[in-house]
Amino acid sequence: MPSGPSAEPPEELTSPLAYEGVWRFTAPALESSVPQARHAVRDLLAEQHVPVADAIQDTLLLIVSELVTNAVRHAALLSPQIAVQLTLGANWLRVAVEDDHPYRPKALEADEGDVGGRGLWLVKALTAEVGGKCDVAHTAGGGKAIWAELPLAPLATSPPTSR
Repeated sequence: MPSGPSAEPPEELTSPLAYEGVWRFTAPALESSVPQARHAVRDLLAEQHVPVADAIQDTLLLIVSELVTNAVRHAALLSPQIAVQLTLGANWLRVAVEDDHPYRPKALEADEGDVGGRGLWLVKALTAEVGGKCDVAHTAGGGKAIWAELPLAPLATSPPTSR
């Protein structure tokens, strides 16, 4: 039987890129964990040479800060530890912050005079702005994971039309 062209795609189209993978770390539910989580995510992106656009990375780091802050402020009583998981795909990334508190928050717009209460709303708005998605999921242990998935590069916008 003659050997014809292979039906398998070339390896470079099927093998994961060097930076693809899943990283997870835990931290105490303390305010000091907010900048530590942000720095850990930023450093991981640099170490893995992830081709993430600066604007997306800035958005991601703000989202990490908001999600970890929310976990520290609202779940620490039932969750002395939180977990941050970063999943990197070929052209997207996902960050999830998990805690053991069963309450699933809602994204509420706060009134003008409110000092807090906008964290999840801000995360959802930032995620949508770059073409990503965000949600809350139950964990196996009865807690929750709030996650945001973003593209590595901003969505292409059409150039303004000239008149």
